Amino acid sequence: MDHHTDEFWSVPESGLLEKLGTSAGGLGTDEALRRLAGNGRNILKPSVETEWLPILLSQFKSPIIIILLFAAVLSLFLSSPADAIIILAIVFVSGLLGFWQEHGAANAVKNLLNMVRIKAAVLRDGTTAEVPIEDIVPGDVVLLSAGGIIPGDCRILDSKDLFVNEATLTGETYPAEKLAGVLPAGTPLRKRTNTLFMGTSVVSGSGRAVIVHTGKETLFGGISEKLKLRPPETEFQHGVRRFGYFLMEVTLILVIAIFAVNVYFERPVLDSFLFSLAIAVGLTPQLLPAIISINLARGAKRMALESVIVKRLSSIENFGSMNVLCSDKTGTLTRGEVRLHSAEDVSGRESEDVLFHAYLNAYFETGFRNPIDEAIRAHSKFDIEGYKKLDEVPYDFSRKRLSILLSKEGANLMVTKGALINVLSVCTHARVSGGGTEDIESVRGKIEERFANLSREGFRVLGVAIRSGIGESLITKDFEKDMTFLGFITLFDPPKEGVRDTIDELERLGIELKVVTGDSREVALYVSREVGLPDPQAVTGKELLVMSNDALLKMVSHYNVFAEVEPSQKERIINAMKKAGNVVGYMGDGINDASALHAADVGISVESAVDVAKQAADIVLLKMDLGVLVNGVREGRVTFANTLKYVFMATSANFGNMFSMAGASLFLSFLPLLPKQILLTNLMTDLPEMTIAGDSVDREMAEKPRRWDIRFIRNFMATFGLISSIFDYMTFGVLLFIFHATTDQFRTGWFIESVISATLIILVIRTRGPFLRSRPGKYLALAVFLVICATLFLPYSRLAHLFGFHPLPPSFLIALGVIVVLYVITAEVAKKIFYKRVRG
Repeated sequence: MDHHTDEFWSVPESGLLEKLGTSAGGLGTDEALRRLAGNGRNILKPSVETEWLPILLSQFKSPIIIILLFAAVLSLFLSSPADAIIILAIVFVSGLLGFWQEHGAANAVKNLLNMVRIKAAVLRDGTTAEVPIEDIVPGDVVLLSAGGIIPGDCRILDSKDLFVNEATLTGETYPAEKLAGVLPAGTPLRKRTNTLFMGTSVVSGSGRAVIVHTGKETLFGGISEKLKLRPPETEFQHGVRRFGYFLMEVTLILVIAIFAVNVYFERPVLDSFLFSLAIAVGLTPQLLPAIISINLARGAKRMALESVIVKRLSSIENFGSMNVLCSDKTGTLTRGEVRLHSAEDVSGRESEDVLFHAYLNAYFETGFRNPIDEAIRAHSKFDIEGYKKLDEVPYDFSRKRLSILLSKEGANLMVTKGALINVLSVCTHARVSGGGTEDIESVRGKIEERFANLSREGFRVLGVAIRSGIGESLITKDFEKDMTFLGFITLFDPPKEGVRDTIDELERLGIELKVVTGDSREVALYVSREVGLPDPQAVTGKELLVMSNDALLKMVSHYNVFAEVEPSQKERIINAMKKAGNVVGYMGDGINDASALHAADVGISVESAVDVAKQAADIVLLKMDLGVLVNGVREGRVTFANTLKYVFMATSANFGNMFSMAGASLFLSFLPLLPKQILLTNLMTDLPEMTIAGDSVDREMAEKPRRWDIRFIRNFMATFGLISSIFDYMTFGVLLFIFHATTDQFRTGWFIESVISATLIILVIRTRGPFLRSRPGKYLALAVFLVICATLFLPYSRLAHLFGFHPLPPSFLIALGVIVVLYVITAEVAKKIFYKRVRG
């Protein structure tokens, strides 16, 4: 970090601009590109890796693969160079296959992420340009507005009612006002009012700032680097990790036992070591990372066709596992087209005076764009000539009020608009018919009764109040007192067409929709009933405040409407649902949704959302439509189903074959397969499995949420691995006791049976129903056919002697064919019984 700019809040503006080599008009494009090349991209962690070399090297980073390569090199000098070269070649080819698929997947993901890149308004060549945040450099001058994220540590050049949420750094929940100026060098973080920091966001107002530090040089970047901050592990990642540990334990025990027994029988140590390692490779689903990457990338591409852009790939699996979806009603259940219905005085009569003051408030506010103020401005136009805005206290989610200080003909007037209860709380009087005023307590009952009636009819109700006689030209939230209540404005957002059918479809998919909104209980319940939410039960934010975490955990499943909630309560609600055993999705697009989007298993936003919401989201919808979400959920489940298929394949036939081989090595006087033959078997059976990402999925697999279940996988492995081993030993018996096969014939026969049975069994276990009624993907079917043909051809080809194979007489092949057919039939019957027990 440049020591000249370490305490940049204390450097005069002109001096700082000079040190940064910039001006108030920003940088030129060429200079910005030069700085980008020199400073690097404005990111805290590497983006999706697309460079070919790191991806290629990652294919060989498994400890087992590294040890195998070392042992093969040792064998090159000590025993059989030809065998060692073949082993190295097979390992390298396997790595190349994984690299080819994973590199293509990474490039596809990079292209998709470019569709939802967050950009900032920057002055380049003296004009405003939209630049991706990762391309911003020190010296850039950024234009700030409500909802935008701060793209780096920067110094305010000028501001207008600029308030920033710095809770991520200071813990302060109330937005901090930011102003231009110079501060002492020792000013503590929370008092640096002239400074903006990466990781924070604009709540309201506007301004210009010059970027001083980017990426890891920022305050936030330094913290994340020290703590090595990582995103929380998704349920899917947790499942994969547990599965990996489980296989590691099984493999380690088996390999040590095999090596020890072979050494005990005085077989060559190096051959025994290579044999053990080759079995470990066969047991280890080393393609799992590549398969997961390919599945997720293809799933992301398919979801993009459904207008769903995936920012964080691992969230796709959670998307498919999601069984609870929390969402605000605006724009999802309703059209998001707020319309002003009426403006009423305390008595419930139409009031031009109330509408006028609401218009003044909406016209002069400079915070974030919102549909309420747009609806007020669009409803009527008033002549406001002579009114001058002096100051503003922006809306925030704790006060739920917006106040504007105006001046006309030397007299100051503060106009406040906001949630009715919150506006009433700062009023001492109310304007009544005839223009007089009364004590607020004398009409409070009437006001609250009218509010309840309007809310029950589905109207959102805001209060409007004024305070005159303010001698100051600047105001704070403390000025919101002793106000006079004028009346209500009522707004209406009609239900979206077709949303009832979409909610029904979500229910059929096993997803419970829960409405989380800041609107009143009555409005939330009205809309919920209108759109067909089944048996809506509501709890309010006020009730949540007095509810303990344990009580909320017990009650959260009973409510499907959370009304009048604060932004901080959204996160609490989501965490309670997660603790109750749910996979929770949260859909939000506002400034107040960022923490909830972070907390959810799947954070969902929309392309039109504010930057801070899009940045926090895992998934971005190009349309604000629950129907789009439904299609995305189906694609997520297809991706999850195809990933599980690979796991089932790797833990059934493959595991059974390797387990059989380990057992056979104990009673045979020779190794049942040579290490190079084991690795070739593994490579051949991997080829069809690499096409799984494009396989079709039975409708049943996408009908309800599915989650990682290690116990289920363990039972599946035990059941189908045992069946595989039974037929392996049947093959041993036929080869040894009926055909009296030589060592080479035995190895050739078992190689053929192992590869063909493991390949055909893919077609059986890829579906829960009869495999003949479920059509596989065309690439999977083609791969299965080609592998079977290659397996049958190899012993009769010129390559046979390289791998130690020997041509088999037709009688051997017929017998092996019968065994394979019996194996497939048995596996099909066992599958039916297995899933029947699971359902039962």
